[in-house]
Amino acid sequence: MTGRVFAVLLLGIVASASLTQYLAVMERQRTVERYRDAYALDRAEELIAIAAVIKPEARDMYQRIAAKGAIKLETTNDVIMGGSAQTDFSRQLAARLGGQYKVVPVGDRPAACDEPRQINSIFGPAQWRGTCEAMNVLMHDGTVMRLTVLPPKPPPPTGQNEIATFVPFFFSIIALAFLVTRMTVRPLKQLAKAARDLGDDINRPPLALRGAAEIRQAAAAFNAMQARIRQHIFQRTQMLAAITHDLQTPLTRMRLRLEKVPDADLQHKLLGDLSATQQMVKEGLDLARSMDSTETMQALDLDSLLDSVCSDAADAGQEVTLKGRASMALMGRPLAIRRCLVNLLDNAVKYGHNAGVTVERMVGAARIRIRDSGPGIAPDQLAQVFEPFYRIESSRSRESGGTGLGLTIARNIAEQHGASLALANHPDGGLEVTLVVPEYYAGN
Repeated sequence: MTGRVFAVLLLGIVASASLTQYLAVMERQRTVERYRDAYALDRAEELIAIAAVIKPEARDMYQRIAAKGAIKLETTNDVIMGGSAQTDFSRQLAARLGGQYKVVPVGDRPAACDEPRQINSIFGPAQWRGTCEAMNVLMHDGTVMRLTVLPPKPPPPTGQNEIATFVPFFFSIIALAFLVTRMTVRPLKQLAKAARDLGDDINRPPLALRGAAEIRQAAAAFNAMQARIRQHIFQRTQMLAAITHDLQTPLTRMRLRLEKVPDADLQHKLLGDLSATQQMVKEGLDLARSMDSTETMQALDLDSLLDSVCSDAADAGQEVTLKGRASMALMGRPLAIRRCLVNLLDNAVKYGHNAGVTVERMVGAARIRIRDSGPGIAPDQLAQVFEPFYRIESSRSRESGGTGLGLTIARNIAEQHGASLALANHPDGGLEVTLVVPEYYAGN
C-alpha cells in the first residue's frame, strides 16, 4: 500500500506540475506572439510611412536598410491585382495607412514561416504561430513595395538547461510525496501491527487516540473490540472453571459410590465412563485456557525447554528421544509453550507408541519435528484433526481414546506465539508434526 500511495502521489504531482508548466509556457508564448504582432504592425506602418516621404536620392540606401531584419520592406516588380483574401494583419495595416495605400496579401507563404524553431523549453511550440506572411503595398506614387513579416530570431542560449532546472523540483516532489505517504500510511501500519500483536497478547495496552479524526475513530473501535474480546475470553474461562469446579464434587461422589457396586464388570465400565467424563472436563478447561493470554510473556531458552519436556516424558515411561540444538531464544508464555509441546509428545506416544524429536535452526526461527511410528492419518483428514472434539475413524483413535482436543490446544498456543503447526505423513511411515517458532531478538 505504501508503494501504491507513493506512486499515485508522485505521478499525480508530476502530471499536475507538468500540465501547469505546459499551460504557463503556452500562455507566455501567446503573450509574446500578441506583443510581436503589435510591434510588427507599428514597425510596418513606420517603414511604409518613411518610404513614402523619403527623397529619391536616399531611397536606395533606405531600402537596403529596410530589407534587413525580420520585418522587411523592399521594391518589387509585382503588379497589384486582386490577390489573396485579406488577413487580420493586412486588414489592420490597411486601416492604419488609409485609403491612399493599397495592401494586398501575397498567396505564397514565406519559407521561413514553416522552418522549425530552436527553443529552450521542452514545452514550447516547435514553430512560430504569430504573424508570418508577405504582402504587396501600392504606394501613393504608384510604386509597389513588398512587405515581409518573418518570425523573430530566437533569443541567444542562456546556458541553462530546462531539464537540469527541473531536476531539483522533481526531487522536491519525491520528498513531498514520500512525507505525505508516510504520514498517511503510518497510522494504518500501527493499526495493523496492533491487530497482529493482539493475537499474541490480548492484554496489550490500548492504542493511543491521536492523529486525524478517522484514525482516532478507528483506534477507538479497535480498543473497544479488544476490550470485548478480553471480556469474552475472561467470562468463558471463568464459566468453564466454575463448571469444572462444580462438577468435581459430584464426580468424586459418583466415584466413591461406584466403588461399592458389587458387579465388577459393571463397576469397571462405569468407572471408565466416569474417567472419560473427568478427562473431557479437564481438557475442555485446558482448551479454554489455551485461548487465554494472561500469562506473562518472557524470553525462553528453546533447548532447555525441549530438554526439560522430553526428560519429564522419559521419566514418565514414555519412549521419547531428542536430537539437535536450536541455540536460540523465543518469546513466549512458559506454561503455555510447555503445554503445547507436552500435548504434541503425548499425542505421538499415545497413537504412535514413541516420539522422535528433532530440532534445527533456521533463519530467524527454529523447526521442531516430532515423528511417531504409528499408522499415520488419511491425507483428507490432516486438517480436520485440528478441529475441537474431532476424532478420526480408525484404529489410531479407537485404541487410545481421547477427547480430540490435544491438537486443537497445541495449535491455539502456537498461533498465539506467532508459530506455525503442520501435520504430514512421513514417507517412511508414521506421522510427523512440524512446529516452527520465531526467534526472539533482544532488540524486539
